[in-house]
Amino acid sequence: MSTSPVILLLSGSLRAGSSNEAVLRTAQIVAPSQVRTVLYRGLADLPHFNPDDDIDPLPAPVTELRAAISEATAILICTPEYAGTLPGAFKNLLDWTVGGTEICDKPTAWVNAAAPGRGQGAEATLRTVLGYTGADIVEAACVKIAVDRQMVGADGLITAPGAREQLSEVLDTLAAFNGRSAELDQV
Repeated sequence: MSTSPVILLLSGSLRAGSSNEAVLRTAQIVAPSQVRTVLYRGLADLPHFNPDDDIDPLPAPVTELRAAISEATAILICTPEYAGTLPGAFKNLLDWTVGGTEICDKPTAWVNAAAPGRGQGAEATLRTVLGYTGADIVEAACVKIAVDRQMVGADGLITAPGAREQLSEVLDTLAAFNGRSAELDQV
């Protein structure tokens, strides 16, 4: 019996009306029928990372984060870039994943929603930190979809058909990658 892949959507922004969250909320709407998405909402609740606290019992928000990652078959990230790197709150989230094994070998990709010529610092830092977590970066699903305010409707969703189609393809690629990984494990 096959179960639908679950893709955990992680936004790196705390900002209300964030275009990064708009990307992920739109991904939920355009996800292929065989894919289930879950938007993680606990970024603001995570305590500041302290290695001394990365022991059992973990703080409840960290336990919830790690459980969400563990239950997912793949991860899709959309984060802004601040001062040439990841925003502090999102780097904090990733720091909490280094000590766990939940993200290790998990198919992971990102959408860079920054304006043309921007966002490379966040991508580079994301790639470095995900390397420490052992995430399996799915290059074919890492894309750039420049999102400006005119592309976001009153409902907070991306209205541009091309961007919506690209998001659907990203989710399909992550789901297909996960399926191939599972098949290889069974051989």
